[in-house]
Amino acid sequence: MPEEIVSKEPLPNGTDSLTPKRVVAILDKYIVGQTSAKKAVAVALRNRIRRQRLHDPLKKEVIPKNILMIGPTGVGKTEIARRLAFLSGSPFVKVEATKFTEVGYVGRSVDSMVRELVESAINFLKKEEVQKVEILAQKEVEKIILNAILKTPEKQPEKKLGDFFNRFLDAKIPTEAFGSGETETSQKGEPSGADTSSPNPMELAECYRRGELDEQFIDIEIEKAQNPPLGVMGLGGDMSDLEIDLQGFLGNLMPAKKIKKRMTVAQARKILIPLESEKLIDMDKITSDALEIAQNDGIIFIDEMDKIASTSKSNSGPDVSREGVQRDLLPIIDGTAVMTKYGIVRTDHILFIAAGAFHISKPSDLIPEMQGRFPIRVELEPLTERDFERILLEPECSLVKQYKALLEADGVTLVFDDTGIHEIAHLSFELNEKLENIGARRLYTVLEKVLEEISFEAPDTETSYRMIDGAYVRSVMHPIVSDQDLSSYIL
Repeated sequence: MPEEIVSKEPLPNGTDSLTPKRVVAILDKYIVGQTSAKKAVAVALRNRIRRQRLHDPLKKEVIPKNILMIGPTGVGKTEIARRLAFLSGSPFVKVEATKFTEVGYVGRSVDSMVRELVESAINFLKKEEVQKVEILAQKEVEKIILNAILKTPEKQPEKKLGDFFNRFLDAKIPTEAFGSGETETSQKGEPSGADTSSPNPMELAECYRRGELDEQFIDIEIEKAQNPPLGVMGLGGDMSDLEIDLQGFLGNLMPAKKIKKRMTVAQARKILIPLESEKLIDMDKITSDALEIAQNDGIIFIDEMDKIASTSKSNSGPDVSREGVQRDLLPIIDGTAVMTKYGIVRTDHILFIAAGAFHISKPSDLIPEMQGRFPIRVELEPLTERDFERILLEPECSLVKQYKALLEADGVTLVFDDTGIHEIAHLSFELNEKLENIGARRLYTVLEKVLEEISFEAPDTETSYRMIDGAYVRSVMHPIVSDQDLSSYIL
């Protein structure tokens, strides 16, 4: 391919190493099975990385191939999409198609999913920037708190101060040492600089850093929390559809008021560090970058897609929660401009992953235009009894590891025998067959019931070792499973 079309330079975000095989290997650590779905999302992610190497006009023309996942609940559809976004560092939003209604009716507008994506991108970048300025923010907070210690009246609530501060309680330090420009006087009316017993500013700062002043009460001025941003509501009546942000305008007319509060040094530090961090970051740059990554790297997962598929072609009248929603989704998925309070967002290169069980309806029940917007379809297989055993043991943070760690916190060591694992998996699979198939979520129900008595007694028991084998699982579960009516309510 010509050099002017494809760039060989490494990408700035370090995603070169995310090959499809590597992505699938990482997903295998958290999700059992579903290889076809993992391959589909891995290729979609790699195509996005490939597109970043292209130059215009090809770069603008290459659009993501959206994916439709078909499979019963609890088999890993949402988890695959969420893990993919985490791997690539992409802003991610999960929405339910059933929450939307056609424009002009009461309910959420489909545009709100794009606004949520932008908020997700801003929060992600803001968190990164706050971490970068954390050390500077701590230094600023230290200056504020040390000055507040000197200005706060000496009469304190009955709290023990640090040993260092107690020795010099009757003395004051020149506050210009911390940049205040004011000079305190001692109780005798003499300048504190003339008091030879005054503590050294550096020593007081060291005392603060060691935490010896954490129980000291001080007076701190904090900006009073403002009301939420106001705006003009969209036709749908959804508060998330605010188009015009009036916060800045009202902020100029009614400046934020500062209120003085008395709190401990530890409490003040906890409140002031986020406030000072926000002053040190450039929100304009964060907003601009967030719009960019939302447009080019964003992933929107639309769940319950089967619920908006019309199963009957003879319906009369408008179907505002099914075909109406599909018609509104079409321009968003195909590529349009959505107005947010941070700016305009183009949806052309956002990756959309839709999912649904499609038990009653079929993908062909979607309107033809919607079917064309999801050219890649993958079917996720129902989980087998062997899959349940693997889910209990193999993932990076498997359920067995989680319950072992929880009980270990109370000094109880859980040991899961192979027969116990097999029996839990067998019961979960059997209950899914007899009752409702809720996939791997059935394991949560069964495990909680099996370990209910152990978890209840763990803090007070003298037994530090419990074996979970097949016999124990059957003894707990048999009375419930044998009663069909009871199991349908409890499990």
